[in-house]
Amino acid sequence: MIEEGVEVCFTYTLTVEGEVLESNTGQEPLVYVQGDGQLLPALEAELIGLSAGDSKTVNLDAANAYGEFSEAAFQEVPLERVPEEARVVDATLQSQGFEGPIRVAEIKAETVVLDFNHPLAGKDLKFDITIVDIDVVADNTGPSA
Repeated sequence: MIEEGVEVCFTYTLTVEGEVLESNTGQEPLVYVQGDGQLLPALEAELIGLSAGDSKTVNLDAANAYGEFSEAAFQEVPLERVPEEARVVDATLQSQGFEGPIRVAEIKAETVVLDFNHPLAGKDLKFDITIVDIDVVADNTGPSA
């Protein structure tokens, strides 16, 4: 059964607004350790108590997924701070110290408007999940023999 500290293998299909965005069904399962923060916290909470072979549909509203869309997440930066090849609307950038992609929202004469919202911000998510396997993770914190 899924509980804190166990390794979980599962397949999933992620649907947003009726469109399948990601799926690993029929492929290698995704593996994570329950409680390690590798999944969205609300999704992890929904999986507690499931066993190998169980399937579940989990619906997360935007607030419990990647947050609400925020106008405050837009920032204007000088044009020269953005690589020339990325000076295109909808191009994505990466930055040290920021988790996730940064979208180029607008190009102006002297500046670029960057959108720091997660691409799924403001979206409700639907996960169809099947638990493939559950393993107890060895405890490596104790003394060795």
